[in-house]
Amino acid sequence: MNTKQDIEGFLKEKTLAVAGISRDPKSFSAAVNRELKAKGYRTIPVNPNAETIDGGKCFPNLASLPEKAGGVIVLTQPGVTESVVREAAAAGIRRIWIQQGAQSEGAVRFCRDNGLEAVTGKCILMFAEPVASFHAFHRWFARLFGQVPR
Repeated sequence: MNTKQDIEGFLKEKTLAVAGISRDPKSFSAAVNRELKAKGYRTIPVNPNAETIDGGKCFPNLASLPEKAGGVIVLTQPGVTESVVREAAAAGIRRIWIQQGAQSEGAVRFCRDNGLEAVTGKCILMFAEPVASFHAFHRWFARLFGQVPR
């Protein structure tokens, strides 16, 4: 399902909602948010249980965003992912990145059936340039075994 065009299209968007971001600054989702901001992306945190994250306003859902995001990175538990994808479609967000570990069959099917550009089961930090450290090695290894779309 992942295509090079979907990955490149998502990464061209400069305003990204980060759905499922944790309040814990040591969490993977918080690390994704920080790294994307360091790479020049404007991120908008989405967590229904937090008012602020990393010193900035957090929004309870995609419908409440102050501006339309070009894409949404989904970092939720798989049982929540389909509802986030449906919310994205309702909010007019057509580019979805379902981070590995967040993927659900229902979410992937919804994206396919509704013409959403979705990247699934991949780590965004392997693709958002510049790719550094462990993620660069992981991407090299994935390319070696044909797991990176060409």
